[in-house]
Amino acid sequence: MFEQAAAYFRQLQDRICQALEEVDGRGRFREDVWDRPGGGGGRTRVMSAGAVFEKAGVNFAQVWGEFPEDFARTMPGEGRSFQATGISLVLHPLSPMVPTVHANFRFLRKGDSAWFGGGADLTPYYPYLEDVVHFHRVWKSVCQRHAPLIDYPRLKQWCDEYFYLPHRKEHRGVGGIFFDYLQGDLDRLFAFVRDCGDHFLESYLPIVRRRKEEPYGERERFFQQVRRGRYVEFNLMYDRGTQFGLRTGGRVESILMSLPPTVRYVYDYRPEPGSREAQLTEYFLMPRNWADERLPGE
Repeated sequence: MFEQAAAYFRQLQDRICQALEEVDGRGRFREDVWDRPGGGGGRTRVMSAGAVFEKAGVNFAQVWGEFPEDFARTMPGEGRSFQATGISLVLHPLSPMVPTVHANFRFLRKGDSAWFGGGADLTPYYPYLEDVVHFHRVWKSVCQRHAPLIDYPRLKQWCDEYFYLPHRKEHRGVGGIFFDYLQGDLDRLFAFVRDCGDHFLESYLPIVRRRKEEPYGERERFFQQVRRGRYVEFNLMYDRGTQFGLRTGGRVESILMSLPPTVRYVYDYRPEPGSREAQLTEYFLMPRNWADERLPGE
């Protein structure tokens, strides 16, 4: 399963990068192939200063070795030896009208235990209801194809709970799906993970195509950079993937490729009441059953 998953994640990286270059039109991915001291390595691909994507990173890794003793105790399985493979991506568009998106899918084995984890979530700055609903409907459909093994409401709730900044009492974005430590029938679980990977582009690229030509100005760009600060806080303080990479001696540049290129930290920033900026935190960042929302004309 480790080799099967690695082969799938490797070709998924190729497919996603090709599609992103096509929709961007100008940007091209730089590839860094790296080896991990202790076992394995990966391919980091980053696009910078594209026409659509200010920074886009798509990572593939296939690593093995031994966990530190204290870190090993936090996961299922006996001993410290592990194998891990996965794909992780974060796309930061230039336009504040296009949401940031994150996704990752992974397989880990430790001792006598093996499991899949991953998910996808959307972080808009100036949300459009039809975009948020579209994103959630794609992931609901993927999950429902694998029911009852996969419980969409649980994965949706799991995402809302995970991508939360407790020190801010605020959700990072509008959610999606999240799962970890999925154990049992690995063949059926791998079929679900492949379905997720195969539908990532469908969940996101229609939003990009709809919004990439929307006009914006300095006000919108300013707000985008303020909100990106929340993204940085989450990734550095709470993100499991970041912690896993740093604790296992991963390549720092690859681990931190998820951080946006420009960010603002404004003391005690508060959006103007009634503004589109206020609408983000007052309405869209509150967890809802977005996939079941009725759109105009439905």
